[in-house]
Amino acid sequence: MNFVAQKRGAVIVPAYDEAMVIERTLSPLSRLAVEGSIELIVVCNGCTDDTAQRARGIRGAVVLETDVGSKTFALNTGDDAATSWPRLYLDADIEITPAAVLAVLDALRLGDVLAARPAFRYGTRGATALVRAYYRARTRMTAERDALWWAGVYALTEAGHRRFGRFPDITGDDKFVDSQFAADEKMVVSTEPSIWVTPTDVRGLLTVLARHNRGNVELAALDPLGAPRTAAATARAVLRTARDPRSAADAVVYLAVALWVRWRAARPSTNWERDDTSRSRR
Repeated sequence: MNFVAQKRGAVIVPAYDEAMVIERTLSPLSRLAVEGSIELIVVCNGCTDDTAQRARGIRGAVVLETDVGSKTFALNTGDDAATSWPRLYLDADIEITPAAVLAVLDALRLGDVLAARPAFRYGTRGATALVRAYYRARTRMTAERDALWWAGVYALTEAGHRRFGRFPDITGDDKFVDSQFAADEKMVVSTEPSIWVTPTDVRGLLTVLARHNRGNVELAALDPLGAPRTAAATARAVLRTARDPRSAADAVVYLAVALWVRWRAARPSTNWERDDTSRSRR
């Protein structure tokens, strides 16, 4: 008799030109998909490389393709295809273990909260000293430690998803989702941390942060009254981490980078590109 596992939820992975990392992300989750514990849905959106072909080589993965190069369109496409709840939305370059996926899905199945994410850490191996300093400063900050964004992975119950229905056409989907819930409606599940691989150099870091800043601008335009404005609070938070010479130096790097990004974003000639340095190692 064949064993069929209980469906614990769905994992939706939007992927745009992620051929270098898609197998790294999907392979650990293959067993869960094959045994029926999760739906594993990959939505390749506007890809010009062989992301879809590589994803189809992962047993258990359902691979969809669209010519629309939009992450949020891919998320909505994945939602249309999925049949189970809760749903975990996973960036294609994030490293996560099967145990962490199940822990988050199971925490939401209890019904105590509407949204959750796993613990995570920054993977800075191979990064320059300035990049490592920036992320050390960010790791020391406590103000946003319980937020759903910045980890590249979050999950929702069906009731939580109904808060907004469809993902709007914005860059910062994770921050948008986070803004939909009060503190007692979301949680960080204590798991083996997922890994958000950082850029290797300052140029890559600035590219990532410029994109993040664009997401903030779009979120403020979408909801002028409700969108969080965290610049001042973030500055105070990072300054509070400066308790010794090294942490003070890290704080200076963090603030200098943040100021540069805000200045650059105000220029009409800003190019919003993605960082590929984080996809070229590990």
